[in-house]
Amino acid sequence: METHLTWYGQSAFKIITPAGNVLLVDPWLTNPVFEKGKDEVAGLKRVDLILVTHGHSDHVGNAVEIGKRTRAKLVATYDLSAAMTTVLGYPADLANTDTTGHFGGTLNLLEGEVRVTFVPAWHGAGVVKDEDSPPYYGGTPSGLILAIRGGPTFYHTGDTDLFSDMALVSRFNKIDIMLVCIGDHFTMGPARAAEAVKLVAPRTVIPMHYGTFPVLTGTPEMFNRELKQRHVKADLRVMKIGETIDLSE
Repeated sequence: METHLTWYGQSAFKIITPAGNVLLVDPWLTNPVFEKGKDEVAGLKRVDLILVTHGHSDHVGNAVEIGKRTRAKLVATYDLSAAMTTVLGYPADLANTDTTGHFGGTLNLLEGEVRVTFVPAWHGAGVVKDEDSPPYYGGTPSGLILAIRGGPTFYHTGDTDLFSDMALVSRFNKIDIMLVCIGDHFTMGPARAAEAVKLVAPRTVIPMHYGTFPVLTGTPEMFNRELKQRHVKADLRVMKIGETIDLSE
């Protein structure tokens, strides 16, 4: 029984659990670096959960379109969930208390196969309806701990800077896969991301949120050098855009 992980670029991932449940995280599939984004969105026949770390458009992405078509439930903090339903039109009946939480709280979803814990992230979270509208309050941005029964435990950092409390994540959850932003400018760059990995001590680290735009200058090569300088033991796995990998428990 394996868990399948697909990276679409930026911070967008698909996780298929051992039981066949489909999760999308920060689902901006039509981003500039994933050429098949429109086809992928159209081809998604089943999505059970859409998880969003914060309200920026490169993370909300195609969530509303996919949610309306697949009837996927929205997993987000209370404030972000409210903003996405009232401002962006995510179906309110798919964003109820069962899948809405807040920091430190854990949601037991899909008959207990998936446990989601919200953890802090240092960033912003304004939700924008369109280019001509002001940003709306989207709450405090989050990272996500995703524990899969019979599979790995993920830590998706969302967009964030390095902060010392990251060390507490592994006190409560042994992290198998850390999905960490490295692009710099709007998030941690490679050096601060490497420090974050050292604090969390995952088994494997997968870089994300880089290369989508020229301003995101961090690269996996730079990140690898920073990890080595700090003698970080985590295995670095660099995924290609659109690649799917199989993960054992």
